[in-house]
Amino acid sequence: MMVEPRKSLQPPQRGGPEGPAVIELRPMHPDEFPAFLAYFIPDYAAEIAANFGLPEDAARARAAHEVAEDLPRGVETPGQTLLCITQGGPSAEEVVGSFWLRLPQRSTIAFVSDFHVFPARQNQGLGRQALAALDTWLASAGFEHLRLRVAADNARARHLYETGGFRTTGINMSKPIGRQE
Repeated sequence: MMVEPRKSLQPPQRGGPEGPAVIELRPMHPDEFPAFLAYFIPDYAAEIAANFGLPEDAARARAAHEVAEDLPRGVETPGQTLLCITQGGPSAEEVVGSFWLRLPQRSTIAFVSDFHVFPARQNQGLGRQALAALDTWLASAGFEHLRLRVAADNARARHLYETGGFRTTGINMSKPIGRQE
């Protein structure tokens, strides 16, 4: 089913379960993008190195190149949405993580390119609340499905997604060309 192009996707004022740690989603500001890159590129490079056997410097270069291609205009890149996951409200807002989403204009399927809760704020239920807030926001914008990719060796993330209602729909596989392993 196709939906009409979305004119504006504004996160709701509040999302996720109510309680002492209410999570909110808001668009990432341009001045927050460098901090996003500062954690995302090394994290993604480590995943590339582990999964594709690249040396650390080559993996970091590849990660930086891919991000530059995917987000050439930073937070203003068409078709890409960067959200801050916040807690505490406008007067005492604390950014506790982020989502990087691909939200096609004429589709009911959203894709999570990255989801991250900062290490100091992990193990507090914020990841689960953030996913619930995202679900609410996407549903209100007309999306019907949320997809993502998770690294095979990331058991913690897989558990979070599986307990949050995601199910495995396929398995990505990779093999170097010209080598037998």
